Amino acid sequence: MDAIYFDLDGTLTDPKPGITRSIQYALQRLDHPTIPTEDELTWCIGPPLRSSFVKLLGDHAADRAVTLYRERFSDIGLYENGVYDGIDEVLTALRASGHRLFVATSKAHVFAERIIDHFGLRKHFERVFGAEYDGTRADKSHLLEYALKEVSVNPSKTLMIGDRSHDMVGAKNNGMKGIGVLYGYGSRDELIDAGAHHVCATPGAILGCIS
Repeated sequence: MDAIYFDLDGTLTDPKPGITRSIQYALQRLDHPTIPTEDELTWCIGPPLRSSFVKLLGDHAADRAVTLYRERFSDIGLYENGVYDGIDEVLTALRASGHRLFVATSKAHVFAERIIDHFGLRKHFERVFGAEYDGTRADKSHLLEYALKEVSVNPSKTLMIGDRSHDMVGAKNNGMKGIGVLYGYGSRDELIDAGAHHVCATPGAILGCIS
């Protein structure tokens, strides 16, 4: 494969505390009558943030909720996170084999850049692609279309690696192959149904799925 795009949340890092607590913060600020637990909010990890708030609150309150979420996430939540064990070794091996590596995340680009820098992953990646603050390119299909054009790679020789259906659908819609990972927040059925060519239980297993 000429190029490999990695999702961020649930694939490179485990962002559960930061994302779920920032969602709780937004709901509390909006005086929402019930505040889900962190475990009850894991379904929000992966999809575009606004779409998750639409499901939680309805369209009328989603934009305000995103703003409140970012109040906490920008200073606290993005650091309540950690790189999955084995990821650094996988990225090092892929780079040594000559693969070009990129990040493609529905997270706001400004946050993704800070996370990649904070956790020492910058050395592995040529570029980080993410959504704009206004939600532009939050959809994974649109994001990957943009990211492929930006670096002029052949989609048929490119992989998308991620933990949710959005990653696999985005890959399929752009003529890429998708590899799903099970150590994040999606299930095997979700990934297979969305078109994953392979499913990996651990970060180390990714290497065996790449030719």
